[in-house]
Amino acid sequence: MKTSIIGYPRIGSQRELKFATEGYLRNPSQELELHTVASQLRKSNWQVQSGYNIDFLPSNDFSFYDQMLDTAVLLNVVPDRYKSLNLSALGTYFAMARGYQGEQGDVTALPMKKWFRTNYHYLVPEISDTTAISMTGTKPFVEYQEAEKLGITTKPVIIGAYTFIKLARIRGNKSVEDFVPDLITAYKAIIHQFDQLGALWIQFDEPALVMDLSDYDRHLMSMIYRGILAFKGNCRVLLQTYFGDIRDCYKDLLSLSFDAIGLDFVEGDQSLALIKRYGFPEGKTLFAGLVNGKNIWKNDYDQTRSLITEISRYCHDVVINTSCSLLHVPYSLKNEKNLPIDSKGLFAFAEEKLAELHHLKLLMSDYHPDADAIKRKRESKKICRGCSNDIDIQKTLSQLSEDDYIRKPDYDTRRIIQKNHLKLPVLPVTTIGSFPQSRDVQRVRSAFKKGKIDKAKYDDYIHHLVADCIAVQEEIGLDVLVHGEFERDDMVAFFAEKLNGFLLTDNGWVQSYGTRCVKPPLIWGDVSRSKPMTVDDIVYAQSLSRKPVKGMLTGPVTLLNWSFNREDIPLKTIALQIALAIRTEVLDLEDAGISIIQIDEAAFREKLPLRKRDWHREYLEWAISAFRLVHSGVLPTTQIHTHMCYSEFEDIIGDIERMDADVFSFESSRSDLSIVQALKRSGFQSDVGPGLYDIHSPRVPGVAEMKQVLMKILDIIPIEQVWANPDCGLKTRELQETLLSLKNLVLAVGEVRRQKEVLK
Repeated sequence: MKTSIIGYPRIGSQRELKFATEGYLRNPSQELELHTVASQLRKSNWQVQSGYNIDFLPSNDFSFYDQMLDTAVLLNVVPDRYKSLNLSALGTYFAMARGYQGEQGDVTALPMKKWFRTNYHYLVPEISDTTAISMTGTKPFVEYQEAEKLGITTKPVIIGAYTFIKLARIRGNKSVEDFVPDLITAYKAIIHQFDQLGALWIQFDEPALVMDLSDYDRHLMSMIYRGILAFKGNCRVLLQTYFGDIRDCYKDLLSLSFDAIGLDFVEGDQSLALIKRYGFPEGKTLFAGLVNGKNIWKNDYDQTRSLITEISRYCHDVVINTSCSLLHVPYSLKNEKNLPIDSKGLFAFAEEKLAELHHLKLLMSDYHPDADAIKRKRESKKICRGCSNDIDIQKTLSQLSEDDYIRKPDYDTRRIIQKNHLKLPVLPVTTIGSFPQSRDVQRVRSAFKKGKIDKAKYDDYIHHLVADCIAVQEEIGLDVLVHGEFERDDMVAFFAEKLNGFLLTDNGWVQSYGTRCVKPPLIWGDVSRSKPMTVDDIVYAQSLSRKPVKGMLTGPVTLLNWSFNREDIPLKTIALQIALAIRTEVLDLEDAGISIIQIDEAAFREKLPLRKRDWHREYLEWAISAFRLVHSGVLPTTQIHTHMCYSEFEDIIGDIERMDADVFSFESSRSDLSIVQALKRSGFQSDVGPGLYDIHSPRVPGVAEMKQVLMKILDIIPIEQVWANPDCGLKTRELQETLLSLKNLVLAVGEVRRQKEVLK
């Protein structure tokens, strides 16, 4: 039995790619250094995988920014506005990813969305009437040959044609079918090129097949692959799915001439049932996703061996595979020096999952001399997925009643009370929360955590930054201020560090998008709060201004979804535990005189099943309940905000409104204000703050540009219901570009206020 992985982390175990990329972005003359680092990372990844005797190693799973963007470049799907900049190939690539503002022009970035049910973000390709899809890029072939020169044979990985065209944005008069012939020709050319290079396998990733598929979708997928598979040469083709099962198209795929099909047996609830019901053809190989690529608990070998045995009754050729790319877990436990010994032994990061694949391969070969030793070692350790240890929390949860989830009075009554209490102008201007953090901030925060400076000195430093932040917001003219979050390195890790039940890693970095990396905490035990976490800093900030300063908190659903979760209790239970902890913080902020509290739920949608017919309301019900539990106890004068970003919320607008916040802010600048149209269609009543500009791009939008966006919003939503704010927090931006953007935002709002007053 052989082993395979779908993909591997690419940022480097010490974030080498992040720092090399940022160096290039600051100084494009460092392009050679960036390519050198990238080559070293690819080499290291292949060598690590080879060291665990993985039989099918991926290539082209590396990316400077995003694999969907790479595929767009490969297929010549580069909008004319980027080509017209006349930048270098790499410069054009990053202009698509981040936008560009300079001598050659001024363009915004491509839209960015969440990659299925993960915290990874992909760039949405844009196909227009003038797009001529063709295989023009060289990256996959160059990287395949790069591995060959190292004596390593790889399985090239390409985003599949169906997923690419389904996730792309089609703009203009042409339909999807108009692009299918060229798409088929391009993918045939990819296979032909790899066949010429002597590749034995090529992997087409098709995660979109685990979503709802209509008859048209099935027809489209079949039409595309009948054309692509008309020529394969000597190169065998693996159709790889993940993040769920393919119940809507399983039989269709069996009828196509793929040499192998990859199925997810971790998140694919129906994968085994499909094989049992419809069989699996002889002559095809099953790549069975059995090692979890999204969570960090050790594999239960006994359970997995039983599943492999069951699968093998229906499939003659089985490859043990990861359930998805290992991009979504940290590099290695070897980089962790401070995790408790009793817990560390129960985790498996990317490299440890390679070992698990190797061990499973040996365990399925009982004749192998190492198999017995592996069995004995595993049997000596109890496989645990967390531990319940807080009786008080469990008791409190059991005693919650329906009233604990209901805020009183109703929204319409609260709105009037808050308007009279806060006395904010029409179109209030605010930011989402964080302000830019310099290297000095990061250095001092690190020194405090390492005990090199005491708390008094650290607090004094942070308060100095907060004072400057409040002053600059006052000077610019914002109406509702924030304290800047200088004490926070991450919106989830900051709270996880202060709550009971979480573990934090030293180097458990995972890519979120581009150069943005996060360290998801590990939920280990029952979650509770021992003492206030944010009150001192927020109260200090409020003492510096007569304008309201928002209390800034991360919501329970986002804390859950952006952590690695326990597997021994329901997610609902974990979410409600976190909600109780954040609720006490909300009430403490209110008692301290904070009248506006923002509870961010950026990850609200991420645990929602990919198929709408699988929703069954269960996830939404407990996610909404968790959020309502957080704020249901506040006074009617306290205004509750929440923020959501980079997901598709249009189809759950009604559910979002049931969260019963007073103000919702959304990312919208990269999505053509589609969320605003959805808010209008649904009759959304709460105040809203659609983001007026993209903070993930370094470009500074002008006053006219932001005014134009705001006027479009006001054509759809009444001015009395609208707030003005950026798309997201400003931590990742440079200070000067941030200040210029905010000044332009305030000027744009001022012009709109005056214009609307004249119109009245």
